[in-house]
Amino acid sequence: MTSSSFISLLLISSILVGSHLSLTSAQATPPLVGGLSYNFHSTNCPSLETTIREYLREIFNSDFGVAAGLLRVHFHDCFVQGCDGSVLLAGSTSGPGEQAAPPNLTLRPRAFVIINELRNRIHRACGAIVSCADITALCARDAIFLTGGPDYRVPLGRRDGVTFATINATLTNLPFFGSRVPTLIDDFARKNMDITDLVALSGGHSIGRASCPSFVGRLYPTRDPTLETNFGNNLTRVCPTNTSSGLTALDVRTPNVFDNQYFVNLVNRQGLFVSDQDLFTNATTRPIVQRFANNQTLFFERLAFSMIKMGMINVTTGTQGEIRTNCSARNTPTSYLTTAVIDDEQGKTASY
Repeated sequence: MTSSSFISLLLISSILVGSHLSLTSAQATPPLVGGLSYNFHSTNCPSLETTIREYLREIFNSDFGVAAGLLRVHFHDCFVQGCDGSVLLAGSTSGPGEQAAPPNLTLRPRAFVIINELRNRIHRACGAIVSCADITALCARDAIFLTGGPDYRVPLGRRDGVTFATINATLTNLPFFGSRVPTLIDDFARKNMDITDLVALSGGHSIGRASCPSFVGRLYPTRDPTLETNFGNNLTRVCPTNTSSGLTALDVRTPNVFDNQYFVNLVNRQGLFVSDQDLFTNATTRPIVQRFANNQTLFFERLAFSMIKMGMINVTTGTQGEIRTNCSARNTPTSYLTTAVIDDEQGKTASY
């Protein structure tokens, strides 16, 4: 079976089994932040979610890797001054944007192009009433679902921020792949996220690839003793020196399927990053890793919960911020006034 055929089969399968992977009303969801609603755009843009899902299904069929790219954009947006689409902003004469920070240099450029193209399609269909931040959150959900993970409802109503964080602020707020669990727990706690959120969201490494610089420190000058021998040998072949630039899958078992095998990898000492493997090495997080490794349904349910929760970090809502007419640039005064009128009309029908 060709790679293209496999991906097509996977996407079809995700449609067929999606109802079994969806969060139901009986399952726990985090309390909503004021200003967000599950039916925020159900009246004024009923085609919103269908537009995004159908377009991404087409994209992933030819470029599977961009699914992980879209998921990472949402993570990197929310952890730095909240889920306000600030990571989408290009730099300006006043300084470099968040994309210039070292952790964001590996974000896939095509992910930003896709988000902006979806903004074009949605605004043509519904008017400039859906924020880039909301589109980014929906893209992350569909990146998970269309690659085999759970479906879940995304609360909407975010507005786009009008500023971006500095490079230093971006570095301070984004968890580091070389961090140990105590540091990660503190990083997540600052965002009101707990240790189960930490482990569940780390499961986003079920898809995607990483380059040698992000894990070569575990190979040279001496090998990390927590690396399983054969796995370590394979990584050495990918990165024969400490200056290599090769790529490897984050999940060596099922790299093209979003599932719980990432946690099975950790149990078998085949986690790629220090921050991955330490989730199993550390006694505090190990029991959660083991539960997720043994129960994919449990992992999916908790992942959905934590994704919804993360997607509400310091959101901009109501009359704050703006609805960008270009995801990579702040509105001009004229475009801001136009969207403000539309949003005022939306406020009359939105459910809070």
